Amino acid sequence: MQMRQVSVLGSCGAFPEPGRACSGFAVDWDGYRLVLDLGYATLPRLLAHWPDGAMDAVVITHEHPDHCIDLHGLFRMRFYGDAGAPKLPLYCPPGVLDRIGGLEPDVDLHTVFDVHPLPGSYRLGPFDLTGLSLPHYVLNAGIRLEADGIALAYSGDTGPTPALAELGRDADLFIVEATDRDGETSRPTRNLLTSAEAGYWARRAGARRLMLTHFWPGNDRGASVAAAQQAFDGTVLAAEEDLKVTIGTPDR
Repeated sequence: MQMRQVSVLGSCGAFPEPGRACSGFAVDWDGYRLVLDLGYATLPRLLAHWPDGAMDAVVITHEHPDHCIDLHGLFRMRFYGDAGAPKLPLYCPPGVLDRIGGLEPDVDLHTVFDVHPLPGSYRLGPFDLTGLSLPHYVLNAGIRLEADGIALAYSGDTGPTPALAELGRDADLFIVEATDRDGETSRPTRNLLTSAEAGYWARRAGARRLMLTHFWPGNDRGASVAAAQQAFDGTVLAAEEDLKVTIGTPDR
């Protein structure tokens, strides 16, 4: 029986609001399990979703802790609790290992993780993975996963760029950060998006559905969805913890 879905582990940018977590998504594809980002408070939610803790690969977009800090908890879980298990494939920019390694300087992260650098292109189980460099304060790899003619795309954190249209081209679901931080549009160098810009780039990409995420704590998520809908004609979803979205077929 097919199960192809994305589950939201966390949806906040910067730091988690009460009862929420920062950026993270779990992808189930016919038994293949992949994690996209592990920000603050995502690991307990991941283990609630997959109680056996089994997964096939982890993909981290960049080194900011609201996207990667719970990778350290996953490392410790496998290092201390699952010694002798095969290494877990980890796809990430080099800065991620530097950040996490600073928390655990006496242990080699490569004892747990089989590390592959991003940006880059790889074959992961059923997926063709493409990591595209997108503008941010640090190296950020937007992620595109393709299988059976279906595409799932995720921006990580990014400023406005035509590369977003390439990343999300004809995606069934395009997960795009919509930070809406005060003053963002007047900054001389753009490193984050507004909800309206997320809608614009999803429309440019020809995506079928848009999921907004990385909400700045305290923002009105309904207003974010409404702003994106002004620019995007397809379905607009707000990432909410524990939300599950089917990939490749209409939601019921």
